[in-house]
Amino acid sequence: MKKYYKERFEAQRRVAKKLASTMEVNKILERLREEARNMVPTAIEACILMLDPDAQKYTRPLQCALYDKPVNCISCKRKRPAIQKAVTRKKGVIISNSDPVKRPDGTLVEVGPEAAIPVFVDDRILAVISLVSKPGTRFTRKDFYLIKDLSEIAGNAILAAKRHWEITQEKIEINQMLTHLSPFVPQSVRRIVEENPEMLKQEKQSKEVSVLFLDLEGYTKLSASRSETEVNEIVEKMFSSFVDPIHRSGGDINETAGDGLMIIFKNDDAKTNAYHAVKAGLDIHERNGAINKKFRENFEPICVNIGINSGIALVGMTTFKGSLDTRMTYTASGPVTNLAARLADYAKRGDILIGEETKTMIDGLWPVFDQGLVHLKGIEKPLRVYSLLKSSDLTGSELDCAMHQVV
Repeated sequence: MKKYYKERFEAQRRVAKKLASTMEVNKILERLREEARNMVPTAIEACILMLDPDAQKYTRPLQCALYDKPVNCISCKRKRPAIQKAVTRKKGVIISNSDPVKRPDGTLVEVGPEAAIPVFVDDRILAVISLVSKPGTRFTRKDFYLIKDLSEIAGNAILAAKRHWEITQEKIEINQMLTHLSPFVPQSVRRIVEENPEMLKQEKQSKEVSVLFLDLEGYTKLSASRSETEVNEIVEKMFSSFVDPIHRSGGDINETAGDGLMIIFKNDDAKTNAYHAVKAGLDIHERNGAINKKFRENFEPICVNIGINSGIALVGMTTFKGSLDTRMTYTASGPVTNLAARLADYAKRGDILIGEETKTMIDGLWPVFDQGLVHLKGIEKPLRVYSLLKSSDLTGSELDCAMHQVV
């Protein structure tokens, strides 16, 4: 074992570096296979057979090189004795005398020893790494340890990529459901055209704004247990109910951003914008609770997580040009917007999180609860974050999500 330590360490570091640059499942599988071939010089083929029942949704099967033309790895290897034994015994196996591979035209490919090592995630076999060696060769103890290490790395990498795919699909689905809100998005643009068309040509300007991001939590769980029609119904009712409090507070729905909305408050002075953003957030929270309460006998609750931040942003017209049409919107960009989005991402179970600037501007108007310094994704230094809800409201059952009493 000790004499392999350095080689195993170097191999693990090399694999981690190769996988760090992508979250696309098939790229990960191809890089894992390439590394398996490099680790075992006697191998004439290496495959990662995906046994996850959901694999066909998020992967494309790798192609086996043992045939005279590309074929699906699973059709090639799934019934091989080494694979069957590895799955049954739930551990790595090596078969010294393996049967030839039979091609569709009847010809045989002579092979040497065959190895199969399961890839586990939470005691469940997600995939199997399969290696076929050249005739007359053998797998060494070092080969086995290297591939076993690779299987452990593979499990975490594939699971992370699968979850990334699920989140991406979730955002796409919700974004499609929110298309009914599109008439509200360019409202500020229409107002500018009517009142002062020359502003369409102006450069973006620095302006005090408050930005509110909201997104959904619990959508995946709901989708897994209900039909698409039922899910669409509750999500559309929920988001439609948010439009009135947003507009009543003077906010512009700037974008239907993935699985949520971006709203800008920019029409008044800094404190008033912050006041309106917080008021809108609390109103949305209340509407969210009412919708969940209405449907709680039929649906799991969907939480709306909210992040609000205030400060100076570059505000002005942004043009999106596509192959079919051109769309214009009035948007705010910069660190203020980015932090609001990160706060919404960080919020959990229907919380409303605000930044330091917003907290200062609404001081004395609403109670705020210090969450301490937190690390937000994409932001280097930890920042102090505040909640508009009592922490005790966020520690109960998931069924209580977004149904707490707003103080």
